[in-house]
Amino acid sequence: MKINKLNQAKIPIVKIDKKLERFRGKVLFPEKLEKANEILLRVGLPKLTTK
Repeated sequence: MKINKLNQAKIPIVKIDKKLERFRGKVLFPEKLEKANEILLRVGLPKLTTK
């Protein structure tokens, strides 16, 4: 794409760093994950409505 088209595009251009692959499958914040799971068990997920 040309620079002008990129600047006018509605979709952002994002480059993902390949170094992040080393974190795939690892839990980085186990305490926060446990707390989030507890909250989801108590409250649950909201109902989805389609229009």
